[in-house]
Amino acid sequence: MREFDELNFAPTVLYSTEHTWARQDADLITIGISDYAQNQLGEIIFVELPRIGDNLSSNDVFGFAESVKAVSDLYMPIGGKVVEVNNMVENSPESINNSPFEDGWMIKIISSDTNELQQLMSAETYLDSLKG
Repeated sequence: MREFDELNFAPTVLYSTEHTWARQDADLITIGISDYAQNQLGEIIFVELPRIGDNLSSNDVFGFAESVKAVSDLYMPIGGKVVEVNNMVENSPESINNSPFEDGWMIKIISSDTNELQQLMSAETYLDSLKG
């Protein structure tokens, strides 16, 4: 487990209170869990993700991550239709620990309402919320 000041709070993504992130790339929104979340979980050993075509709303559970310490539900930061699932994280879940913002992304969606992105936090606001 890394120290708090060693964690990456990527400024290129928006964060939810449930420690997931969303990054908009044209029409697609890529979703994963924050470096803080993966650090709290510890070594991730199993991930279950939704199927392509699933329609999910903001705050819906879209899967779970199991670590040697706990099982944690994964919550949608915004709603949308799943159009891609990162099979690498299902086959090599440690990629989430190693690279939560790049190789460790989980799903890509087409948003049902991109205005929901405005409800998410910037890296600075997310960091402040964690510090309390």
